[in-house]
Amino acid sequence: MSKIVVVGSFVQDLAFLTPQFPTVGETRIGTFFPGPGGKGFNQAVAAARLQPGTEFIGAVGNDVFSETARSFAKSVGLTNLLEVVEGESCGAASILVDENGDNQIVVSLGANSVLSSDWIKGNLASFQSSSVVLCQLEANLSAIQTALALGRESGAATILNLAPINQDLKPDLVGMADIVTPNETEFAFVYQLLTGKSLPSDYFETSDEELHFLCRELNVPVVVITLGKMGSFISVDPDKLPQALSLAGSPYQRFSCIEADAIDTSGAGDAFNGGLAAGLVRFGGDLVQAMKFASVVAGLSVEKRGTAPAMPTLAEVEARQAL
Repeated sequence: MSKIVVVGSFVQDLAFLTPQFPTVGETRIGTFFPGPGGKGFNQAVAAARLQPGTEFIGAVGNDVFSETARSFAKSVGLTNLLEVVEGESCGAASILVDENGDNQIVVSLGANSVLSSDWIKGNLASFQSSSVVLCQLEANLSAIQTALALGRESGAATILNLAPINQDLKPDLVGMADIVTPNETEFAFVYQLLTGKSLPSDYFETSDEELHFLCRELNVPVVVITLGKMGSFISVDPDKLPQALSLAGSPYQRFSCIEADAIDTSGAGDAFNGGLAAGLVRFGGDLVQAMKFASVVAGLSVEKRGTAPAMPTLAEVEARQAL
């Protein structure tokens, strides 16, 4: 089995490029560029461009934006298994991007918030033929928990991207994942959720050994923290590592970003997660190789505008790796 199943959100991106973010009450002239997005869809597109046979399971409204999901998925070889929810619109996101490539985003989840567990269960065959199941927190959490459970029952490696921060998140859901992938803010949130303890704002600047200790308190086999320009960090409990995964060397390691001319960082985290899933398939569960691969995928994504359309092809990734 070498299939990736991504379960999560489709969101229509409504993005605006502006030299500087407006202050409260200020109006600025910008450039508009719409496109497909949503954390689930972005990650599925990233994986599909790198690994044939990727499937996306999500929910859409019966509106014009749903056609964007279908047509764009077809163009990149991504199989869509979409639940159409009558009376709901597709998710939509207002994205502001400044001249430095930084972004501010507001999302309306729409149909994503009612993605049903029954729809997930109805696609059981997809999970049974998968080797990696990748989910996020931008859709109905009960459906996400069902997806992770089916992935685990099918023997797939389960990845939970802890984004966006969701106040309804419960420890049981986190416990369904073999790998969690928060950024530094999301890690602090889930750390407090699971341990009841707060972290200082600069906790990620501590020693690697101490950061590994903090990660182990989550009681998840693999914790991957994405740190933006500072790269990423992986922490593994070898005694809890699923048979399908392996890690050479130290149980905690840092990975650098590639040099990139960033113009839009909106989809970098999604690119990393899709790249990680694809890397695990390509490298037979080797976490070190998958992390290196994902770092290149994320780095290339920031050199283009948009989210899903910015995901690099396998040829682009391999060309950058060869430098």
